[in-house]
Amino acid sequence: MHPILKKTLFPALFLFAATYLQLFAQNPESGHRFTILHTNDEHSHLIPHPAIDHHPERVNSARGGFARLAGAIDQIREEKEKTGEPVLIFSGGDILGGPAFGWLPLIDGLAPEMKLFLEIGYDAITIGNHEFDYGAELFARYLEAAGYPEASSKTVILGTNTRPPSDHPLSQMGIKTHYIKELENGLMAGIFGLLGDDAINKTAEPGVVNFEDPVQTARKAVEQLIAEGADILISVNHSGVFEDRLLAQKVPEIDVIVGGHSHTPLYEPVIEGKTVIVQAGGYLNYLGILELEWLPDEQRVRVLNSEQDTPFLKPLDFSVQKSEYIRARVDEYTTILNNWVSELTGGLVTDITQPVARSEFAIRGGRHQRETAIGNYITDSMKMAAGNVLGKPIDIAVQANGAIRANITPGQEEWSEGLISFYDLVMAAGLGSGVDGKPGYPLVSFYLTEKEVMRALEVSVLLSELLDNTYFLQYSGLRKVYDPNRAVILRVPFTGTPIPSSRSVLSAERQMEDGSWRSISRNSEELLHVVTDRYIAGFLPLVGEVVPQLSIEFKNEYGEPLALEDAVVMKNGSQLKLWQALLEFTLSHEPGDDGLPVIPAMYQDTLDRQVMVATLPLWVWPLFGVVLIVMVIVLIFRRKKKS
Repeated sequence: MHPILKKTLFPALFLFAATYLQLFAQNPESGHRFTILHTNDEHSHLIPHPAIDHHPERVNSARGGFARLAGAIDQIREEKEKTGEPVLIFSGGDILGGPAFGWLPLIDGLAPEMKLFLEIGYDAITIGNHEFDYGAELFARYLEAAGYPEASSKTVILGTNTRPPSDHPLSQMGIKTHYIKELENGLMAGIFGLLGDDAINKTAEPGVVNFEDPVQTARKAVEQLIAEGADILISVNHSGVFEDRLLAQKVPEIDVIVGGHSHTPLYEPVIEGKTVIVQAGGYLNYLGILELEWLPDEQRVRVLNSEQDTPFLKPLDFSVQKSEYIRARVDEYTTILNNWVSELTGGLVTDITQPVARSEFAIRGGRHQRETAIGNYITDSMKMAAGNVLGKPIDIAVQANGAIRANITPGQEEWSEGLISFYDLVMAAGLGSGVDGKPGYPLVSFYLTEKEVMRALEVSVLLSELLDNTYFLQYSGLRKVYDPNRAVILRVPFTGTPIPSSRSVLSAERQMEDGSWRSISRNSEELLHVVTDRYIAGFLPLVGEVVPQLSIEFKNEYGEPLALEDAVVMKNGSQLKLWQALLEFTLSHEPGDDGLPVIPAMYQDTLDRQVMVATLPLWVWPLFGVVLIVMVIVLIFRRKKKS
């Protein structure tokens, strides 16, 4: 070989080989690698939270926001494009409901969350239970405002087991049971999305929409996708980790489950068989990242995050470069919301980030089957606000843990320390709407007998024991002693059906107007004045349909049956909403030196309104009786034998 060729060719070949090996090391099966980016339970959090801590220019501890989400996605897309790796983006549902931005869909033509998802470039979004907070018809109008059904060519709405009637407007919005997306590397991704059983049970206003069994529906979807040529099977679920694991066990063909509903930040995936289960918490605290390689010979995916030193959850904090375009779009929606809040509050609040109170502590919840400080604060606000409007004493105010959406957290930054914004305050109680089309569940006022109040207390403990903590009730004007282990006597062998005891509440008392306490009797027909919100009230009588001994009937002050629609509390011709009661109560506190109301120190902790104790299980007593009878029989037998 010519010396000049040797000097030029060999280095060139070496450089080519080194470059090829480097690319191969980065992506040895480039045709088989892909990345899934995912979020869930965004709940209308368009801006970072706590809002009082957010600052557009200074380092701050606030998390989330669509501008940061879009910036993080853009960055990862750019990195993956360099290696030709496809990127899929999914949401596990509950895009609506929670903070004040969740009120904007009540305005015709506004669909902030969906329009932002479309602009960011999500591939698919699964329907969550909170998408029905305003009813199925409004959800259909919301999708239409976002550009559906035409927009389904960009971002698919998944409702594999969601079944609106054929003549319902939701049926015209292009919702898909499943679909196949061909990735740039040739892989065929079969995608479907489920609403889980627990989420179905917590759907507020589904109307005529039916929901099929998630597992059976998943089996059908998997069979169809395989028949249509799908390589990889992805289920985007609003079910919670527990149900996702069950689904993976019962439908093991599924390769990946992108989850939601339980608000679980999975810092490592849950592996069930060959199925990889991920979830990104909620409120856009994180962007989920799942890097995968498809192994066709083994018919499974391999997780690559650890090999490539990629975290499964990327915090959407100040370090993320935000998308300026999406930030500007969010600012537009913020202006609209500020104007509406000003109207709703009569000019008291003109900016959602406006401080409305001061506190040295956070008012917290989150305790399982226990009294919480935030439960006390919210029920006290309901009791005060309804009493002021009705001009009658309220004996008991009631709220459920599941309807309390957040702690009330004061600012922690130099510019926000101790301050509570309007946005962060009403986040705790901003769900739903009334027939007036305005945001927030209205308060309702009715009468129950003491006997029925005791039943309601039993219902709270029973449902929170059988289902989950969202059903546990918080109270104002009442205190009780209870043992949740007594809620169920036993479970029927083989079927596991629980037999309620109606004896988990050991004692209960109501507070009198002079501050003293008086016992509530299980057999008393005396009427008590009760206030709750429309959503919670709608659930209370349903228990009696399953367990007749726990039935409840709403009444007026004369003991006559009362329709729930007639129980709504009205103030100046408008429905009194839960969030308004919370704001009114907060503004009623004594002001500090800066003129802002100061949260009383009593709400830093609980107030012994609900005392949990441990007693002997109920099944012990029948067993003790049997043992006693046997002992007596043995004693008699021995005496007869001696005689």
